[in-house]
Formats: sequence, structure tokens, C-alpha cells
Amino acid sequence: MVASGQGGVQVGVDIGGTFTDVVCRTSDGHLRFVKLPTTRKDESQAVLQSVAIMARDWGIAAADIARFAHGTTVATNAVLERKGARIGVITTAGFRDVLEIGRQMRHQMYNIVLADETPSFLAPGARRKEVRERLAADGSVLVPLDEDDVRRAADELAADGVEAIAICFLFSFRNPDHEQRAAAIVRAGHPGMMVAISHEVDPAFREYERTVVTAFDAYVKPIIDRYLARLEAGLAGAGVPAPLQVMQSRGGLMVSEVARQRPVRLFLSGPAAGVIGARMAGQSAGIDDLITVDIGGTSCDIALIDKGRALVRSEGVIDGYPVRVAMVDVNSIGSGGGSIAWIDRGGGLRVGPQSAGSEPGPACYGRGGEKPTVTDASIVLGYLDPAYFAGGAMRLDRSLAEKAIADHVAKPLGMTLEQAALGIHRVLNAQMAEGIRLVSIRQGLDPRRFALMPLGGGGAVHATALARDLAITRVLVPRHPGILSAAGLLAAPVEHEVAAAFGRPMAGTPIAEVRAVLDGLDAACDRLMAKERLDGEAVTRRYAADVCYIGQSYTLEVPLRMDDPAPLDRLYDDFLVDHDRVYGHATRIPARIVNLRAVHQAGGGAAIEGVMEWSAGPAEKERRRILVADHPGPVEAGVYDRAAMPPGFTFAGPAIVEQADTTTLVEPGWSGRIDENGAMLLTRHDA
Repeated sequence: MVASGQGGVQVGVDIGGTFTDVVCRTSDGHLRFVKLPTTRKDESQAVLQSVAIMARDWGIAAADIARFAHGTTVATNAVLERKGARIGVITTAGFRDVLEIGRQMRHQMYNIVLADETPSFLAPGARRKEVRERLAADGSVLVPLDEDDVRRAADELAADGVEAIAICFLFSFRNPDHEQRAAAIVRAGHPGMMVAISHEVDPAFREYERTVVTAFDAYVKPIIDRYLARLEAGLAGAGVPAPLQVMQSRGGLMVSEVARQRPVRLFLSGPAAGVIGARMAGQSAGIDDLITVDIGGTSCDIALIDKGRALVRSEGVIDGYPVRVAMVDVNSIGSGGGSIAWIDRGGGLRVGPQSAGSEPGPACYGRGGEKPTVTDASIVLGYLDPAYFAGGAMRLDRSLAEKAIADHVAKPLGMTLEQAALGIHRVLNAQMAEGIRLVSIRQGLDPRRFALMPLGGGGAVHATALARDLAITRVLVPRHPGILSAAGLLAAPVEHEVAAAFGRPMAGTPIAEVRAVLDGLDAACDRLMAKERLDGEAVTRRYAADVCYIGQSYTLEVPLRMDDPAPLDRLYDDFLVDHDRVYGHATRIPARIVNLRAVHQAGGGAAIEGVMEWSAGPAEKERRRILVADHPGPVEAGVYDRAAMPPGFTFAGPAIVEQADTTTLVEPGWSGRIDENGAMLLTRHDA
């Protein structure tokens, strides 16, 4: 296997809520891609269909595939749709209700009916079992593990029909012996029972967060295991020799065997691949400061790349619940091409988060959907050509789009069809603009100094309108924005990250103690890397520390540069800089290291554009009347074929740029230029 994907045929498959995107880089550097409707009942079927399509349409034999990388939403969907496994929790006596008590924080303090803000659905009280054992804060044994309690708890949970058990003992991150012994007892008494152990999933302090992430790991483990097993078997049956690689939420790939052991790390798998692809596309265009807006059929994923580095946070949020797993800092909102427009009780126009998805899809798909969506509005406004959707692979029905918007929005609100369609776009754009402000301003960064990069099938339709709302003056549209998440899989490195609790004041801590912990983390990463079959690939190592002021509750992840002459002094100075950027202030008072982290990487960084190919036909295909914000009537726009726009080509808005994977709306006041790598840079000249 070639881990970095530099040779042979390379395939990236990204599953979204509406479409499954397949990208193939041939051995001579050409890119081929196809969009397939996501098979919601069994998402692996669309992946396997792609192998047959490659052979039938592109003449690529399964045996020639040297790399197969996959981004999946299976783990996230299992949580959002409450379709995870039936699980139980075994914990220290006296701590069975940690999962339900949480932090006693309320985000909706003034609601008349308070909704549960802790994920108690993972394991109701009857499936949370206590066992007698207790460790002190330093890991020393206060109460030995009662093995009979463990056997009884496991037997009761098995009799209750659980598929997986989460084991979370107090202070196990200091001393894992009790958890390891409990796991051995469960496996011996119930072979085949899946077990998630907190010191392996999240070896850090804060009992609630550690219990939550361990329970989530158990909740998705059987689902992910079955899904990846089906996919592995299907690929092998199709004759694909390459091992299946899966994207992690922090932006690195791991072999499927390891992914099945660490499934909680697959949240945000697809969006992470999009950020990797965006970073590479930005570097090719010489732009290192980007805000990415990945708009698919179901959701919008917003991320920020600062100075060529995607921001990674040590704790994410899934469906409102804390999941302490390193993730690319992505803000996901329910705003996509399939988002349904509706009118609330107060008579206000709303868009999303409900989505028509791919089944039945927007009304214009003609598959039985009757409610108006953003895609329907785009057709009415003239942005999308019904005969050229997805490169002509699908034909849309304009009359069905008009009827859905007229019946459900225009008539109830007493406005014209065109006004209703424009209103749908304005509401969606306002939601996404607010999401962008959260990602940028929350980090202490001014969005105006960034370029906006639209991704996904719908991103480029909204890009210039979003940029205008945010006073951003540059939009970078990569060559293939609609399939950039799948292409990003081909540029991603193999990566493994392991963390450990440290809990020492920064001042006075011998660097030898830090080095000893890092050596242990390196050894753990080495064991994971050994499963990747890297064939001599060079492995790079980097380190980070979660740091906070003494007495502060929340940490910042700061790079730990062990090659610096005074690494802890450098760590403290860097912490002050990051603290000032994020919180607006920094004070030279004592700080402490909460956790240490090692990250090992191999490969990655390959160009994602592929060999450039240009059509010999005319760039401007036709003229079309469209509706845009701040203009009282229709404006005439040039409609361009992007495949016929070579490097150096320039044009001015209003314009529509069509390509197989997306459509770009260029509003009045913007001009465009194709750079030497085929990317399209849009510049606002009326700012």
C-alpha cells in the first residue's frame, strides 16, 4: 500500500445527507468524479455502486485501486436520529447518575418546559450499574475492585439486551488497572459484547465529559463496526485490493480496523475532509486565510483556516452534547439546498433545519416532494438550469418548484412567486452569515481579512451574497468545489493522536516529567501507526498541551515545541497569545498543564486539482435573466461554461458559471479571473 496516495489509482468517497461524492485520480493525474444519491437505508451501497461506475464509465478496474479513502456521516447520523446501539454503563459506586446530572448548566433558562440537556438517552438509569471500587486522585487504590459486582452488572446488562457496555471508573486516567480488569471480566463472561473503556477513549479529568464520550463511543461502536465490516467485505468482493481508510474528525485518515476500535473519532468525518481539501486549494492559489462554507443538500458546515492551518478544538459538540474528541472547528447548521422553507406561527418565513434530503428530495426533483426548498428557489430565481443540474445527470422540473413555493410561501404571505423565492435565499444567507460570525469572531478573528471559499454542491450559489453581507471582498472558488470533500480525502495524511492527563503547574515542573509522558504517548501512536502498512513512509511527530490558568475551568490547546531550548517557557508565552486572541485578555499569572497530546502523521499534502483539461467551445453559452438582492427587477447575466474558461480568463458580474459539480452565482459588482491552477477568484469592486 502507498499510504500517502502518490501512486496508482486513488479514490475518495464522501457520503453526505443527499449525495455521495466519488472522486478518482487516475495514475496519470486526471480527475474523474460522479455524484450519486445517498442510499439512506444502507449508505455502503452507494459506495459500492461507485466501484461499478468506475469500471463501466471510466475503464478503471477495481484491481488497479491503490488507495480507497472514505468520509462518513454514519456516526453522526446515529446520534442525530437516535439509532445507535442499546448500551449499558458500569461505573464507580455512587456515580451512576453522572451522565444525567451533567454540569447543571441550562442554555435555555427561561423556557416554560425545560428539555433534558444531558444525553441520558444513551443509557437510562436502569442500564447504569454501580460496582464497588475507588481510586484516589493520584491513582492509588482506596477500595479494591469487587469482581463479583462486575460480573453481576455485566450479566444484568446482557440480559437487558445491550450490545455494548461503557466502563467509566473514577480517576481511571491515573490508574487504568480497575477498568482493564473489569473489561476482561465482561469479555470473558459475554464474548462478542463490545466494550468502551474510558481510559482508552478519553484519558482526562472531568467525570461528566469523560462519561459522555465513553458512552457515545459505546453507542456508535456496533453501528460503525457493522457498517465498516459490510463496506470492507463489499470492496473485497468487488476486487479492490486497497485497505479501506476512514477520515477522522480532526482531519487525518486511519485504517478501518482502527476506526472500528475508536468510532467516536468519526464525528464530523466528512466536514473534516472538506477543510483539508479547502486548505490545499487555498495554498495552490496562494491564499492562506480562508473561511470555508460547505453547503450540501442537508446542512452547511462552516470552518476557518488561519495562516494555512485549520483550527482544531479539543472538544466538539454533537446535537448539543459535549463530545471531548479533537475535531476540526466546524460549525454545522441545518441550512442546505434541500432545507425546507416554512412559515412559523407568527407568520415569519423560516428555512430549515428540516431537509427534504435525497428521498424524496426538493419538489423540483419530481420524486414526490411537495414542500419548497432552497434548490426550488434557486430555479425560480434563474440561478440553476433545470436541464444541467449535476452536469445534466438529473433533470429538474421548474413547474413543480414554482408550485411548491407558490402554495406554501408566496400565497400565504401575500407576495409574488419571485419575491418568495428571493426571501428564501435571504433567510438562508442570513443564517449562514451568522454562523460565519460565530466561527470567526468567536476566535477573535475579523472575517473581513479572510477570503470566502464555497464548497459542496450549493456553496457557490450563495458565495457572493454571503461575502457582501460580511463585507468580505474576495471569494475563491476551487476548480471542483462540489466534490472538494471527497478530493480532500486524497490530500489527507494518515494520522493518530493520543492524549494523557498530566495535571501539573507549569512553573517548576521538570521537563523530564513531560518528556516521560510524551515518550509513552509516542509509543501508543507507534502501535497505531504499525497497523497502517505505511511501506516506509516518514512519520512526523508533534505535541500539544491543554493549558489554563490555575483555577480556570476551560483549557486552550497550545503547541508544545520540544525542540525549543526552553519548551515550557515557550508554551506559557504561546498560551498568553492564544488566550488574548480568544478571550480578549491575558495576564502573567500561574498556569497549569491539564493534558498532553502527541500527534503522528504520515503522507498527505498531495495536490488535489489533477491535470487541467479545457473545452475548446465558447466560454459564454447564453444570456439569462435572473433576480438578485437589492435590484428591483431582473438583471441580464452571462452564463459561462467553466470548462471553457482557461487560466487568465476574466469576466464581470452579473454572471452564472456552470460546471458539472456546482453553479456559481456572481452578483453585480463582482468580477472574476481564472488563475494559473484553474481556481476562480472573485473580487468585489463596489465595496
